[in-house]
Amino acid sequence: MTGLILKLAPGERVLVNGAIIENGDRRSRISILTPKANILRLRDAIHPESVDSPVSRICYICQLVLTGDAVEGEGRRQILYGIEKLSQVFCDPDSSNLLAFASNAIIEGNYYAAFRSLRSLIARESRLMAIGAP
Repeated sequence: MTGLILKLAPGERVLVNGAIIENGDRRSRISILTPKANILRLRDAIHPESVDSPVSRICYICQLVLTGDAVEGEGRRQILYGIEKLSQVFCDPDSSNLLAFASNAIIEGNYYAAFRSLRSLIARESRLMAIGAP
């Protein structure tokens, strides 16, 4: 049996192909067998009002593709372009690895993996912006 395994905490919500599903009062484990299903944990979701930086914009585009609110081809183009631009700023080895992983994930059509990888750069970006602020 292959596919995505979701481990949900009590009351945790997840978006699956446009439907919000809420877990009951116990921890549970759900196997998603359908390939390319659009799945997003709502605890990971980025609210549109908090999209205020280059990294959060690219993450948000990944999220829109995941939820089916953006056309995959156009989203892929925008994300890969954004990753290319970010790679000019995030030059340390760890960030470069995260960006390379995200880029490969997008090429493979794994938007959730790319989303998670890119999201880990938000804190670094925030620190860099704070250093550069007057």
